[in-house]
Amino acid sequence: MGTPLGDFIRAKRDSIQPETLGLPTHGRRRSPGLRRSDLAARAGISVEYLTRMEQGRDRNPSTAVMNALADALSLDPAERNHLRYLAKITGSECCTRTRPAPPRRDVRPPVLETLRLLEPGIAIVTNRLGDVLAHTSGFASVTNGTGLLDSEVPNLTRYVFTDPRARTLFADWDDVADEHAFDLWLGPSVENSEWLTTELASTAGPDFTRRLNRHLIPQRGSLRLNHPSGCELQLSRETLELSSDAQQLVVFLPADEGTAQAVAQLRRQPYGQLRAIS
Repeated sequence: MGTPLGDFIRAKRDSIQPETLGLPTHGRRRSPGLRRSDLAARAGISVEYLTRMEQGRDRNPSTAVMNALADALSLDPAERNHLRYLAKITGSECCTRTRPAPPRRDVRPPVLETLRLLEPGIAIVTNRLGDVLAHTSGFASVTNGTGLLDSEVPNLTRYVFTDPRARTLFADWDDVADEHAFDLWLGPSVENSEWLTTELASTAGPDFTRRLNRHLIPQRGSLRLNHPSGCELQLSRETLELSSDAQQLVVFLPADEGTAQAVAQLRRQPYGQLRAIS
């Protein structure tokens, strides 16, 4: 059985074309990308050791080995951080077998007060699992009619992968799906994400599983929405990490004048007020 670390190393290895590293491309190749022998040689480790890591039979690689692999794979800073994170959680998995605690859903009063100050703007408090913990009336206005907030316990990740309306709402659905799949690795804890990952694997099918296991670092550009009212919205995102709470405060800002006018029109329709979801 593999591990998140092994899956990531293998996915990156498969995505690299040998010629980009100055390696010869002649000879028959059983799989795309870089051979294990090529990567092992670049990292200064044995093929046997690399195989054990990719297959999940070695879960505690040293920092020096991780740095060598990052260099050999030409990882960018975001990918290097993810590699270190996966090494950490892979090593802890074999030692931690306690029952995971439910994800935290309460939002601290100062955070709620900050959200109130952002009214009538478009803002939300969420966690990496996609749980919608609190939102402004502006967020409700923009998402009205999409089904996103219909559930008693709204979850963005579940909505993206299981609600057909999401594919219409998000103009760049593939990018949004990649973001939410990646963020499950960064949840309140890896164990806490298991309940959602298991559920989505059965309901969303192989498309979700493929996105989860390829560990694609998202770019998180502007969010383009096809609103049910007929408006096309383009929103930039500013994210404040609430590290001690394992939560995020995300503010959505109109990226152009047309979006600003459309959002102003949507705000004139009474859809409620600031809401904390328990």
